[in-house]
Amino acid sequence: MKGKLSTALGVSVVVVIALLSKKPFNAVAAHAESPWSAPEFTHSKSREWLNSEPLKLTDLRGMVILIDFWSYGCWNCYRSFPWLTALEEKYKAHEFLVVGVHSPEFDHEKDRAKVAQKIKEFGLSHPVMIDNDFSYWKAMHNRYWPTFYLIDKAGRVRASFIGETHTDDRNARAIEMKIKELLQESAPS
Repeated sequence: MKGKLSTALGVSVVVVIALLSKKPFNAVAAHAESPWSAPEFTHSKSREWLNSEPLKLTDLRGMVILIDFWSYGCWNCYRSFPWLTALEEKYKAHEFLVVGVHSPEFDHEKDRAKVAQKIKEFGLSHPVMIDNDFSYWKAMHNRYWPTFYLIDKAGRVRASFIGETHTDDRNARAIEMKIKELLQESAPS
């Protein structure tokens, strides 16, 4: 309950600040960021990955990566999976990869077998890193479930998007527009 409450309060505080500042705000809108180097994945053991052997971001240079922070008990997360799966299908012939990061909101979500069962139930085929110690969550300075980060071909975080996302909603359109932009960029030499 504490995790859900703090997440809800965090978003509520941001909304209140935006209302007081009289600037338009959408909790799921893209957050403009200066590009910053994405930290290397913090888990490198086979048992800490599902649907893949352990990955290294340095080995994925030249690809656009969408990092999806999720927890299987988060309904905002799993309600976003149909959109995410459709996005993967749409860009499967491109230099694009989704990597899930399962950071558990509650202790019972730390069970690898349960995470694997939920991945199967949700029909996820992309690599998923199990981040039970929140080391990657902390390295990315993440705060919410779900959050989607786009990493460019040079390994820099170029955008983040917060919140449940559905096909053709504002968040989905903004993410896809950014993916198209990043795919058109040249790969680093």
